[in-house]
Amino acid sequence: MVEGVEITGPLLDRFDEILTPEALGFVATLQREFNPRRRELLAARRARQAELSAGGTLDFLPGTAHVRTSEWRVAPPAPGLEDRRVEITGPVDRKMTINALNSGAKVWLADFEDANSPTWENTVNGQLNLRDALDRTIDFESGGKTYALRPDEELATVVVRPRGWHLPEKHILVDGADMSASLLDFGLYFFHCAARQLGKGRGPYFYLPKMESHLEARLWNDVFVRAQELLGVPRGTIRATVLIETYPAAFEMEEILYELREHSAGLNAGRWDYLFSVIKKFRTRGREFLLPERNAVTMTAPFMRAYTELLVRTCHRRGAHAIGGMAAFIPSRRDPEVNRVALEKVRADKTRESGDGFDGSWVAHPDLVPICREVFDSVLGDRPNQLDRLREDVNVTAEDLLSVSKTPGEITEAGLRGNVDVGLRYLAAWMGGNGAAAIHNLMEDAATAEISRSQVWQWIHNDITLADTGEVVTRELVERIIEEELAGIAAGPGYDEELYRQATALFKEVALDDDFAEFLTLPAYARMP
Repeated sequence: MVEGVEITGPLLDRFDEILTPEALGFVATLQREFNPRRRELLAARRARQAELSAGGTLDFLPGTAHVRTSEWRVAPPAPGLEDRRVEITGPVDRKMTINALNSGAKVWLADFEDANSPTWENTVNGQLNLRDALDRTIDFESGGKTYALRPDEELATVVVRPRGWHLPEKHILVDGADMSASLLDFGLYFFHCAARQLGKGRGPYFYLPKMESHLEARLWNDVFVRAQELLGVPRGTIRATVLIETYPAAFEMEEILYELREHSAGLNAGRWDYLFSVIKKFRTRGREFLLPERNAVTMTAPFMRAYTELLVRTCHRRGAHAIGGMAAFIPSRRDPEVNRVALEKVRADKTRESGDGFDGSWVAHPDLVPICREVFDSVLGDRPNQLDRLREDVNVTAEDLLSVSKTPGEITEAGLRGNVDVGLRYLAAWMGGNGAAAIHNLMEDAATAEISRSQVWQWIHNDITLADTGEVVTRELVERIIEEELAGIAAGPGYDEELYRQATALFKEVALDDDFAEFLTLPAYARMP
């Protein structure tokens, strides 16, 4: 089909429309030109981790001080990205594609990463769904209900999140090696949809996940330049928003924007992945970087407050959008009291973000779009953003970003059980092909499983005593709780014995082994057909 390219996954219905010889040739060119640098940067991550584990620390880079002190700005907002006050996130299945585009949000984060289980079917069908949506041929029926797109002018702007630099795509081999999942997700969407987006007055826009350094942003920028060159798309047409969701990236926000400046659309502040990265990077450093149970760690904790305030100041100084974190609540149609309490928390969180100067924020469910929009409307009015709020009152030091030990909160048996329960439930859903799982009225993705299992690992390795029971967190205690939580799950609806067998084995591997798995999605993906 294409020299040096082998497809090992099945060619299902309509896959030939995406996996064309021309598209495969395009992504193979990107793979051959940029995969060696990707591998070098992953090796640099491992080297940096070794330095931190040996006692090193994180700081603003002395070698790039000139970037932080000189005057420069990113490109002006691209069409469809001027106003981002509400963004909805979700996987690229057919129903979600229609619902997200119709939701009333300004932007849809079309997710091939944390909210997507990367089965071969999901990977290729997601590309089909995006192309069909742009062609307006995506009408869908389920349960007697018909889903159809509203007029184009009412739809959210599509921003695609490819998988991170660390992930492979084993169903496409280039010259005998697994394809980079990042380059595949980006490349197929860009090849098929860049011209379609331009025809609608928009462009090919992306969210970039899991980066740990400005050199990784430089690689993305070089990929963008080359991709535009290969397809004859004007340079600077692509725009990308970077998720600052790793601890090292928080110290390189300016440099990341600078590397992408002609293609930059801003930065995003997350929560679970950032906390997961804190644990991962300083996992050998004892209680200095010990976090209380995850639900006790709010965005107002001192080190989280420093991170978000620095992000807003950095973005607005450079003319870039600052996008806030996720409201993951799923409104209940049966329990108005659960809704009342949860929506109060959502409102308070979005009020804090809008008051801090964020230009918009994320929600996971269409029913949360109105409340997020209402909060940002009250601050923005008719203005599209808050780029004029420079936050010159903010002065964040490296010590502020590192002040994890000042985080209030306890570690309880309920917190431990919660981590085990949601970890098992999510991994079972992920192994079953669902990366956006509704668990206890929350829409959970891979980041939830990562913080859950990493907290369990951290507590075991620091001999933590539970505040409510006085028990020490050991492997034996966690194994007992796993069995007890499994029994409760098995007694409920939707239990699949084989999926939970796989989920249990995987959770034990990534939470109980002496060695800390860099990403649970790597051993999970290895188990996937």
